[in-house]
Amino acid sequence: MSIAGQLQVLRDRLRPGVTLVAVSKTQPAEAVREAYAAGQRHFGENYAQEWRDKAAALADLPDLVWHFVGSLQTNKVKVLLPAGPPRAAWVHTVDRPELAHELSKRAAQRGAALRVLLEVNVAREPQKAGAAPEAVPGLAALVAGLPGLELRGLMCIPPAEGDPRPHFRALHAIGESLHLPDLSMGMSGDWEAAVEEGATLVRVGTAIFGARPPRA
Repeated sequence: MSIAGQLQVLRDRLRPGVTLVAVSKTQPAEAVREAYAAGQRHFGENYAQEWRDKAAALADLPDLVWHFVGSLQTNKVKVLLPAGPPRAAWVHTVDRPELAHELSKRAAQRGAALRVLLEVNVAREPQKAGAAPEAVPGLAALVAGLPGLELRGLMCIPPAEGDPRPHFRALHAIGESLHLPDLSMGMSGDWEAAVEEGATLVRVGTAIFGARPPRA
């Protein structure tokens, strides 16, 4: 099925109020153009340099909204927030004060309002990034007070094995306790469960673009 066809299948099944973020990591810019032509506007990338090159190649497309959804080192923030457009509009993976401060500094310098989500390691997996659940209230209070940042909500990646719903529910509970409007959770294999548990953004890649080509 074509990219346009896959997008239509997803849209037909998504409930109103949920934003579909098409994760285009390792996909060519032409695939993003094809999705854009089919009406998709929100795209997610995982690697700063790949995002920079792709965003430059697609800078002629109006209303394209870039979400950065991968782990982010502080020294790569300047790549996402350069002096001029295009710039990332959302960062889903803020998980420590140092990163929050660097994003704030760059966003404030650019006069930007960067929407951010706090990544939470809900399952406490040692190999994964994300703030521990008990650290989230303090991190949220810090981010909410930083210039250039708009704290929108939380993000998680549940364990690859097992039922993701308990982890989605845990994230939902933290978000509700902090009165945050957005939850970024759910990918190609579990987005429907995530939506049922309160996701407002779903990050879907292979179900739109097919298998990812190897990263160059």
